[in-house]
Amino acid sequence: MKLKNKLFQIFGPIVVAAVLLIALLISPFNFRSFNKKVIQEAAVSQSTNVFKGTAIKKKALEEGYVPFMGSSELSRMDPMHPSVLAEKYNRNYRPFLLGAAGSQSLSQFWGMQGINKQLKNKKVVFIISPQWFVKDGINKNAFAMYYSNLQAVTWLKSAQDTLMDRYAARRLLDMPSAHNDKLIEQCLLQVAAGQELTSSEKIYLDLKYNELKHEDQLFSTIGMSDRVEKINKAAEQLPSTYNYQELDNIAYHMGVDGTTNNKFNIKNSFYSNRLKKQIGKLKNEQSNFNYVSSPEFGDFQLVLNQFAKNNTDVLFIIPPVNAKWAKYTGLKMSMIDQFNKKIKYQLQSQGFNNIVDLTKDGEKPYFMEDTIHLGWRGWLKVDKYVNPFLTEKQPEPKYHINNYFYNESWHKMQGDKLDQFLANH
Repeated sequence: MKLKNKLFQIFGPIVVAAVLLIALLISPFNFRSFNKKVIQEAAVSQSTNVFKGTAIKKKALEEGYVPFMGSSELSRMDPMHPSVLAEKYNRNYRPFLLGAAGSQSLSQFWGMQGINKQLKNKKVVFIISPQWFVKDGINKNAFAMYYSNLQAVTWLKSAQDTLMDRYAARRLLDMPSAHNDKLIEQCLLQVAAGQELTSSEKIYLDLKYNELKHEDQLFSTIGMSDRVEKINKAAEQLPSTYNYQELDNIAYHMGVDGTTNNKFNIKNSFYSNRLKKQIGKLKNEQSNFNYVSSPEFGDFQLVLNQFAKNNTDVLFIIPPVNAKWAKYTGLKMSMIDQFNKKIKYQLQSQGFNNIVDLTKDGEKPYFMEDTIHLGWRGWLKVDKYVNPFLTEKQPEPKYHINNYFYNESWHKMQGDKLDQFLANH
């Protein structure tokens, strides 16, 4: 008896604590909230934990933050960056940056799961990078950085037997990340096959959802970069009153001062750290690049389909490439033009008509910060479209989704065949 008491004294508290922890994790109740300071930091952190979760994003969108979805261009935080301009000129919106290097259409689709309610009838700014649309589509390791089981479980709880959901399940199953939980994998296989989930699987998903939701609430702020001070310091460099011509002049001279060590109008630090040592090897290196034939067009269709389901009003921005760099590396502008026509057809034919096409602006001095990313004057021109889109009432979107864009024949269509297709449509 004494031995049992001693054992209970040693292990009892551990067992009780474990039981309480499990009960806490699977309970349906929220047990953490986020204050304004944390949300402000999260909005510009570009943290993968924030992207993969839902708790902070939901709270931020409910408080009026606007998703700016994209990839590495969002990291170029010069004084003309959307987050800086919104802060400096006290706009009635604040960007919530969703994405960083490697986050493409498929990552953005899964990242929306859990915030679809907050996106319903709201506005979004979405930056489309032509560089996403390579032959093999999204890099599987890059996808893993932005994926979480919480995204999949949230989606599976409402998945239906539709082409969109079957396609989404199949695409996720193409990724190694989908196979780290066997029960989630089994559920994905059933959705991909058009089969209904069993009662026991639905119970598992409910319990798993509560567990993952609480983990997100507890851990999503770990490792979150605090860039608020960086935004504030950039804002201090701007005049107190917004004047486009004055700001463009400031942006121009920032570009002049920031690109003194190369002939491509590329930011000094980027050129020194990323290009200088191998510059000779890069001449004509991009002559065979192709952004016209890619599975990315199908992943992008998932994003469009989700926006349509949410009736989200979206401003799409298609950035250019640095024209001087493209000429040096042999990147074919005729290929860029064909990509541009293809992606705009996929958008406009389905009712997504808010498109800012900047692909002809790559020749403008200091429009780009480096080889492919918007910089000083580029961000400022983006603001000409973003500010009125977000601050003024827009016509109600009228979307009509065409499942043809999930078809592999569309993903691969290029050259004369694409030109002929577009001419007939």
